[in-house]
Amino acid sequence: MTRNGGDVVVETLEALGAHTVFGIPGQHALGLFDALRRSELRYVGSRTEVNAAFAADGHARITGSVTPLLVSTGPGALQTLAGLQESAAGSAPVLGISSQIPAAGLGGVRGGYLHELTDQLASFRDVVKHARVVRHVSQIPPALAEAWEIALTAPFGPVWVEIPQDVLLAPASVPSVTSVAWAPRELHPQAELVEEAVRLLNGATRPVVLAGGGALGASAELQELAEKLRAPVVSTFGGKGNFPWDHPLSAQSWLEDRYTTEFLADADVLLVVGSGLGELSSNYRTFRPRGAVVQVEADLGKLESNYPALGIHADARHALRALTSGVTSRAVDGVAEGRVMALLANVRQRFGEQELDLEWQLLAALRSAVPDGTPTCWDMTILAYWAWSAWDPRGGAQFSAQGAGGLGYGFPAALGVAAAVDGPVLAVSGDGGAMYGISELATAAQHGSRVVWLIVDDGGYGILREYMTDAFGQATGTELTRPDFVALAASFGVPATRSTPESLREDLAKAFAGDGPHVVVLSAVLRMFAPTHLEHT
Repeated sequence: MTRNGGDVVVETLEALGAHTVFGIPGQHALGLFDALRRSELRYVGSRTEVNAAFAADGHARITGSVTPLLVSTGPGALQTLAGLQESAAGSAPVLGISSQIPAAGLGGVRGGYLHELTDQLASFRDVVKHARVVRHVSQIPPALAEAWEIALTAPFGPVWVEIPQDVLLAPASVPSVTSVAWAPRELHPQAELVEEAVRLLNGATRPVVLAGGGALGASAELQELAEKLRAPVVSTFGGKGNFPWDHPLSAQSWLEDRYTTEFLADADVLLVVGSGLGELSSNYRTFRPRGAVVQVEADLGKLESNYPALGIHADARHALRALTSGVTSRAVDGVAEGRVMALLANVRQRFGEQELDLEWQLLAALRSAVPDGTPTCWDMTILAYWAWSAWDPRGGAQFSAQGAGGLGYGFPAALGVAAAVDGPVLAVSGDGGAMYGISELATAAQHGSRVVWLIVDDGGYGILREYMTDAFGQATGTELTRPDFVALAASFGVPATRSTPESLREDLAKAFAGDGPHVVVLSAVLRMFAPTHLEHT
């Protein structure tokens, strides 16, 4: 058959370096999906567009490269918005490619086309880094190369390209695409800002580093600088895994703890790398720095958005290398390590005063059963809120939906990760969040995805139940009727285990020993540790 616009899309994606694409077909996008079968691209189809977007997000995060997401017009496109918002918050380079109504209907002419929106692109402009409509086949390769480049220019993030149905079906007006030029813009720091930051750091007696999600991918540079400065490192929730958990300078991630907040505030120079110092990282705005703040951030809008600082607009890798080459090496005298040990001892003492034995038991069982290096994907559920602070990644990437905070992320994101790694992946959900992605059991079964899905069943939206009870004395709208998850998984042909706190470690270990998906259902009502930010209100 004659090559068409759909073929040009897949040829361009292959030339750009894509290997796996996610999505769901639809009427206007049939030309694009038909072209997939003539390509070498691997297609992983989800059961809803939002789950396809979450899967693409997980795949983009674990690979560190652009992951295409292919969907149809109108309802299909709009359902990806929650996933793309998470990608924007988590700097995941997802390339959304949506079909559109025929080109003659664009511009709000109200032609009565199926799936027609007056301005579909407008729904995406404030969510993604870049959005464009393609109107001719010859525009496809440069438009996709432009989007690819923008997605991989720091800060990474999602992009969006729309192609009308008739353009996808039109005869190709360009030769077969075999090479496409693109180069992300390198974001280097200003030399005079680096010089001033070096002066501050060299003069500091209590330097501390707060490393956020923007420092992921710069772990070696971060560790080299911290060791040269003898500076403790606190990781934000989105930055988990960017510094070794058990390193003597690791102050870990207890950001919702007043001792950590005070530890950061007491630094005479606080170097913030790849964090906007937002609500969670500032312990709900209770952080009050008493020393100088140096903020390295690739997202220009986040520089000094919450706290005055010496703002350095740069990619974390380049900035950390420049700072490391400038600062003076310090002797290992044990002072910084002692401050870290004292901080963590205070945190443990505070937890010891609360009745949280079950929560610690489950975390210990998880950590014991999950093989080192295993990527983990966490939904918005109480055990995940614990994991933001308490989980030791042990070389495995830790992804969660804490950036945008939408339910349903964990399992579909894990399916996306599983499509890129040779080994198992852990997904953790509550029963409420699990229902958002339950249809993806079919995807897991179809592709043999090696995901162990832990569902903590507490009979409702557990964290909202706790929040509402604390605030109002009782909860409303949080109690849920749910299925027998074990039987439901079995109906998809997915093995499932009903577990208990006492058997969880053994049940998970058996699940990880398998070569396909496995669901582990744990009935337990968990509690959050006591907040400390309320002490300041």
